[in-house]
Amino acid sequence: MKRIWGVFLYSILAGFCIGLGGTVFLRLKDAFPGGNVVGAILFSIGLFAICTRGYNLFTGKACYIFDNPWPSYHIDLVVVWLGNLVGTMLISGIERLTVICGEETGINVTARAMVEGKMSTSYLSLFILGILCNVCIYLAVNGYAKNPHELGKYLALFLGVTVFIISGMEHSIADMYYWTVSGVFYEMPGKSLLCLLVVSLGNIVGGVFLGLGERWKASLDGGKSA
Repeated sequence: MKRIWGVFLYSILAGFCIGLGGTVFLRLKDAFPGGNVVGAILFSIGLFAICTRGYNLFTGKACYIFDNPWPSYHIDLVVVWLGNLVGTMLISGIERLTVICGEETGINVTARAMVEGKMSTSYLSLFILGILCNVCIYLAVNGYAKNPHELGKYLALFLGVTVFIISGMEHSIADMYYWTVSGVFYEMPGKSLLCLLVVSLGNIVGGVFLGLGERWKASLDGGKSA
């Protein structure tokens, strides 16, 4: 039980860090021409902190569901998802008490417009964009873990995050932050949770896609990795 609480705590911290990245992105998104690009780059603070501090992020952990034992790892994955949600709720709740959330120009207004756009699309679109997002996350976290060059490790993190943000792909934990800071999550909890679950399933599929392809290639080569 102590181990599970430890997993949950580090998941809360990861959700909080993703919220930090989401905050700077929302602040810069429409602030000036190219602000969305700068915001996407700075959003990387979230994954940078998570990877360097060892926190638990659902989208990163989902990349390795076939590399770890059932059912303990998969139970942990559920705990991580819930902890990430609590972490995003924590930072968004704090922010909604401050001046950066306002009736006309606050980040909550920007987030609401984004969330309403996401909710107006189809679940199939959310699912596919969730897949594509976690292909980027796999490249980021796996690159950080296995790239032999220090520069390559950090380029993997920053490029992976920047690409999925600018491309409009769906990251379930970032979406948790957008939904909660906008207030939509509390106004429409049922539909909000359904959207987040669809994106999360897409993230799982995208997270394992390249890894399974690499394992298949290794089996064709007689067990030797590419």
